[in-house]
Amino acid sequence: MDGEERRRSDAQRSIMTDSNITGDLRIPERVTLKKEIGLLSACTIIIGNIIGSGIFISPKGVLEHSGSVGLALVVWMLGGGVAALGSLCYAELGVTIPKSGGDYSYVTEIFGGLVGFLLLWSAVLIMYPTTLAVIALTFSNYVLQPVFPYCVPPYMATRMLSAICILFLTWVNCYSVRLATRIQDVFTVGKLLALGLIITVGLMQIYGGNYESLTPQVAFRFDKPPSIGQIALAFLHASFAFSGWNFLNYVTEELVDPRRNLPRAIYISIPLVTIVYTLTNIAYFSSMSPDELLSSNAVAVTFGEKLLGVFSTLMPISVALSTFGGINGYLFTSSRLCFSGAREGHLPSLLAMIHFKHCTPIPALLVCCTATIVILCIGETHNLINYVSFINYLSYGVTIAALLFYRWKKPNLYRPIKVSVLVPLCYLLFWALLLGFSLHSEPLVCGVGLVIMLTGVPVYFLGVYWKDKPKCIYDFIEWATYLGQRVFFVVFPQFDPIEVIPEWTDKTSATSKASGPF
Repeated sequence: MDGEERRRSDAQRSIMTDSNITGDLRIPERVTLKKEIGLLSACTIIIGNIIGSGIFISPKGVLEHSGSVGLALVVWMLGGGVAALGSLCYAELGVTIPKSGGDYSYVTEIFGGLVGFLLLWSAVLIMYPTTLAVIALTFSNYVLQPVFPYCVPPYMATRMLSAICILFLTWVNCYSVRLATRIQDVFTVGKLLALGLIITVGLMQIYGGNYESLTPQVAFRFDKPPSIGQIALAFLHASFAFSGWNFLNYVTEELVDPRRNLPRAIYISIPLVTIVYTLTNIAYFSSMSPDELLSSNAVAVTFGEKLLGVFSTLMPISVALSTFGGINGYLFTSSRLCFSGAREGHLPSLLAMIHFKHCTPIPALLVCCTATIVILCIGETHNLINYVSFINYLSYGVTIAALLFYRWKKPNLYRPIKVSVLVPLCYLLFWALLLGFSLHSEPLVCGVGLVIMLTGVPVYFLGVYWKDKPKCIYDFIEWATYLGQRVFFVVFPQFDPIEVIPEWTDKTSATSKASGPF
């Protein structure tokens, strides 16, 4: 046993035996992430992450860039189809490489550490903290709207409520996986009921004869025919509303029977969300003219004020509930990304540890929470969304390209699910067109997004690739890890109390993988 393994062994035993810290508590013989996510919870994770604030914001952008009601509805349906193509590819990757971590784990396995680290770096640094911050701000704005009916809610009030919401849901996720998934279940049902109310009222409008905007001769009337670039931007807005379809792959190891439930959850959730989104937009157009929708900053609220009368307050409440569930889902899945990155040695090893009793990745959750609150304090979160979108879709394309490369690299590998090669090829064709037109129309935004990702290159070589660091750096890492274990009562998952080497590592290189960067 070398020095690093002995250090880990001593740290684990100190948590088991130090009565001043844990009293009579004992770590169970095997500590591991619990498989507590069944098919229903798997569906709610996908649906809950997709349906956030997007369906209440994106209809305006889709209509503006598509130029007509009919083409806007086509974009919404095709957006769901593209998400379904990507989901099928991720289903194959998820059961072929059954690791938590989603895109990062697959790309690391197939293309190697550097490419995987760049995805991890951009996601942990910008993508998920910024998305979480924006969803939290949307939540606080809608919650505070009744308190400040005639003005914009104060800056500090929205930030403080957003921070309280994030801190509360971080505590929930630290305390229990089961409680976090139950919250996700309840709020997903709640947001579906809210959208169901919009759809029902809209269908009643259509039944009453208010469907002029939906007739073919009016729906496909263009004031000015849209360019291909404008249609691509309409797809970007629709795709933003569908983002989150790949999040179940971040928690594969916590799924019950993932080879069956992962693809089943995808097959159920994506078509359901596509149908709900399309019907919701039909409901909007049944009660609002295109000009009314384009002039509204909150489509659902305008819809409620026009048709629900005294019940119009249900709309901001519904949006608040929807975003609350979205925050919970993003925290749950993004923390597993940090956990997976630390497990591969790309982040400090403390982030690969879980609470010995609750079996939750507390250090990873706290990192996600802290990064989100820092982004909240910066204030200009909406300016970062454009950079986030570019990084997000770049990672999708790289991951699905990795699927094709993996088939060529290991053609005889057993794949419980194997989609037709046309599925990834069609997705990559759409992806290339979308990013190509994005680069053409917004070169600065895409360039900054690429620079953010590439800043991870020197970090990778200094923190991960460089193995012969000065002894003082390794001593600091050992001290910080030991302190973190004692503060958070965390251990490596699936540890053996004798050897204390996680079973997911190659035992011949356990030290190098667990030491992490810096």
